[in-house]
Amino acid sequence: MFKNVIVRRPCKAMVEGITSAPELGKPDYELALKQHDDYIEALKKCGVEVTVLEADERYPDSCFVEDPAVITRKCAIITNPGAASRNGEKNEIIGAVKKFFPEDKIEYIKDPGTLEGGDVMMVGDHFYVGRSARTNEEGIKQFIAILEKYGLSGSEVPLEEVLHLKTGVNYIENNNMLVSGEFIDKEDFAKYNKIVIPEEEAYAANCIWVNGTVIVPEGYPAVEKAVKDAGYDILLVDTSEYRKLDGGLSCLSLRF
Repeated sequence: MFKNVIVRRPCKAMVEGITSAPELGKPDYELALKQHDDYIEALKKCGVEVTVLEADERYPDSCFVEDPAVITRKCAIITNPGAASRNGEKNEIIGAVKKFFPEDKIEYIKDPGTLEGGDVMMVGDHFYVGRSARTNEEGIKQFIAILEKYGLSGSEVPLEEVLHLKTGVNYIENNNMLVSGEFIDKEDFAKYNKIVIPEEEAYAANCIWVNGTVIVPEGYPAVEKAVKDAGYDILLVDTSEYRKLDGGLSCLSLRF
């Protein structure tokens, strides 16, 4: 069960954030703020305390607070984001993390290793780590070494198509995993009950489990039905403006 969540308000500069889908247009900042409010409310309904960090205009993508840190039940790991425009975000998350973890339980990924939290999927005490354009072999090696120091484990998952691991695969507890695209047949996930997401709704593979409820992006009826049919209570949150920046539900929070 999660007790705490950290989020960061989107900044006005988000309209200049990184995107692989410019055809979707630039985000509408006012709408993004409203969607962020709704996201926070959904999290609160799941029984967590939400820490809201102020917007940081220096970093257009800084609302995607999942990437500069990974939080486990035993330690926090400050990452080393592989996107140059985002690398400084790691320094801005440390203060928030220190409110929950003592110095000796905060670890760091160091150059030349790179790692972004969007490439890390927690399944109990095991962490799958996507090797991507943003997370390299050295970063994964350091990350797994840190996990093992605390009695946790990790394994590398090579990515072929998606930006981050959790773009296309997300664990929603009870041995259930939402999978799309390249992850449908990956051997790494053969032991899980795979809920296959149709290609036209692949974006919505990025759902988040919070204390028994699954938060699902609004507007993806097949995914909504599949998650309900798997026995979960769901909450819908519109993330249209974050999709324009390659962002989804998991990207917008640290949950622990």
